Amino acid sequence: MRIVVISIPVQSRGIPDYVKALAKGMASMGHQVDILDAWTEEGFRLPAYNYIAVSAEAVSLFGGKMPEALPKILALGDRLTGKKGAAFLKKNGPFTTKALTNLMRAMEKEGMLVNWSEVILNAPHAESLGKRIGA
Repeated sequence: MRIVVISIPVQSRGIPDYVKALAKGMASMGHQVDILDAWTEEGFRLPAYNYIAVSAEAVSLFGGKMPEALPKILALGDRLTGKKGAAFLKKNGPFTTKALTNLMRAMEKEGMLVNWSEVILNAPHAESLGKRIGA
């Protein structure tokens, strides 16, 4: 399966270790995996993938607000209606569940079918989650 992992950290500071570990776990299961940085790349290539995994961080510890790069990259990816996807959120505070819900809503707003969501604790946990894709 051709999978893209969209990395949406709070700030544009490169791809976090847990996102690389998530992609590594997926690749170990025989999938072709690419990582896109939402802050530096555009979403026009998204329709070419079979599965879209979004890994994000909440902007603050309270409230569950998503980074402004999330709606921008998803809106650029035309024809996302019906694409299967996963929502992964890095745990960072007491409102993690609310933030994960906001992430899933943003994906579903673009017509995606979110069939998996998880909270990532650290890089080893992310790699183990990646190995469960398609299982």
